[in-house]
Amino acid sequence: MLRAPALFISHGAPTFALEPGLLGPRLTDIGEGLAHATAIVVVSPHWQTGGIRVTGAAMPGTIHDFGGFPPALYTLTYPSPGSPGLACETASLLIDAGFVAIVDPERGYDHGAWVPLRHLRPEADVPVIQVSMPHNLDTAGALRLGKALAPLRDRGVVIVGSGSLTHNLYEVRRSGENAAYASDFAAWSRKAVLEGNTDALRDYRRLAPSAIRAHPTEEHYLPLLVAAGAAGEDAPTVIDGGITYGVLSMDSYGWGL
Repeated sequence: MLRAPALFISHGAPTFALEPGLLGPRLTDIGEGLAHATAIVVVSPHWQTGGIRVTGAAMPGTIHDFGGFPPALYTLTYPSPGSPGLACETASLLIDAGFVAIVDPERGYDHGAWVPLRHLRPEADVPVIQVSMPHNLDTAGALRLGKALAPLRDRGVVIVGSGSLTHNLYEVRRSGENAAYASDFAAWSRKAVLEGNTDALRDYRRLAPSAIRAHPTEEHYLPLLVAAGAAGEDAPTVIDGGITYGVLSMDSYGWGL
């Protein structure tokens, strides 16, 4: 069995489900190569818990965990099957790595999971489980979380960290030029990823330009560290996504593609 890739996908705003932009078609192209994946494991910032929870339902529902967006968004679903067995195995891996983890038999997919997956695997034909982020997760913990999930890749399980390369919603612009700070932060992150400089990524809040402005809170950047932690020695590939709404970098990355 071929080793499955690890991905960091910028999901930006929920409207990405309706507005694929540059990134959506590129994810679909990548997803065409994942038809034989045994499952997909997604870590999203929109499910934060005490400890870690893993979706264990056989058919998780679609959660519309946002408000004030176009009505069409609330009609979308992602009817991928779950995998209770894989959920138990994943929880065991996390426990072995020192995390507190349990299986949640009722939780569905939040938009941080289903929005990018609608582009990556629009057929919803690969089993998906979602792994929550602990409330107290930091960059070092995110790398450790990714490393704990990495063995699943050898069984054909794709690891997806879903976040946003920049995520300052206070500055979202419906029109106008892209903000220079978002481009600068994205360029710094790209250099660190391509160089495999996980030390820099771990210390991005001190080292990266405009880090606090790009991420007033950390939760949307941490999935990049999860994916990098799951990557092992695999070389990174840039998945260009451009910038939406002037400030949301949609750049994404793959390892082992």
